[in-house]
Amino acid sequence: MGHMTSEVPPVVPSVSPYIIVEDSRAAIEFYKKAFGAEELGLLETPDGKVMHAAVKINGTTIMMNDDFPEYNDGKSSTPTALGGTPVTIHLTVPNVDDWFSRAVDAGASIEMPLEDQFWGDRFGVIKDPFGHLWSLGQPVKIVNPEDLKKYAAGGVD
Repeated sequence: MGHMTSEVPPVVPSVSPYIIVEDSRAAIEFYKKAFGAEELGLLETPDGKVMHAAVKINGTTIMMNDDFPEYNDGKSSTPTALGGTPVTIHLTVPNVDDWFSRAVDAGASIEMPLEDQFWGDRFGVIKDPFGHLWSLGQPVKIVNPEDLKKYAAGGVD
């Protein structure tokens, strides 16, 4: 066992998605190709399953682990097994067209094509090969709040 220290690292406030995938190693490789992810670490069980892994994408840590139905009453918890996911992970990026194309080229499917939206972003949604949804956006214009309300209510063409 390694040397333990009594020092506690500082708390850095954050919100980090923790996703479940069928194959964390494959997911990490996809996220590297699609989003330029940096692998931060990986812990595995004695039988080689990934119990925890982390990557940094666009400055944010995304954590993941392989599916462990044996710890969930035999039920799988992946989006594929659940028939989808109600959660979308959003990336605000420069050059959204490049990011979107890179994700699709890496194996993501297009759920919503990349287009300029009424709220002022160029925006689209992809599904990664593991069933997780990712929206990608880039601000392209400023829209005043009153116009946003009108657009949302269907009052502006």
